[in-house]
Amino acid sequence: MFISFYNSPLGVLRIMVKESYVTEIHFCTDDELKDSMVTTGFHPLLQQCTEQLIEYFQGARRIFEFPVHQSGTPFQQSVWGELTGIPFGKTISYMNLARKLGDPKVIRAAAATNGRNKIAIVVPCHRVIGSNREMVGYAGGIWRKKWLLQHEQKIANGVQTLF
Repeated sequence: MFISFYNSPLGVLRIMVKESYVTEIHFCTDDELKDSMVTTGFHPLLQQCTEQLIEYFQGARRIFEFPVHQSGTPFQQSVWGELTGIPFGKTISYMNLARKLGDPKVIRAAAATNGRNKIAIVVPCHRVIGSNREMVGYAGGIWRKKWLLQHEQKIANGVQTLF
C-alpha cells in the first residue's frame, strides 16, 4: 500500500493506492494528521491522482481518469457506481438515488452506503442531497459538501461577476 497527502483548499487529503487502484481519498482530521502523516514511497497513481485533484480544484477538470476500487457488497458497488454517474455540477436526492437503484425502499441503505464511500470527490457522494434540497450527511463535513457543490456549480455554469 502506498500513501501520500495533498493539502487541498478544503484541508489535507490522504490518498491511498493498493496495487493498481486508488482505494482511498479521505479528508483527514487534526487527530489523524498528528498520528499518521507519513508517506510511503512513490507510486505513479499517487502522482496522477494528486495532479488530477489539483486540476479539479483549479476548475480545469470535471472527470477523473485513474482506476479506483473499494471493497463492498454488490449493493454497495451498485450505489457507488450510480454516484459516478451523477454529472459534474448536478445533484440528486437520496430518494432519486434509491429509485435509480430500482427500489425506493432502499433509501436508508443507499444513504448508509453513500456515507461509507472511501473515495471522496472522485466517487462524488457530495452530489447527493436531501429531498428538500438540504445539505445532509457528508463524512467530510457539511461545510465541505457545500463548498464542493458551489465550486462545481461555478465551473459548470460559468463564474459571473457584476463588474
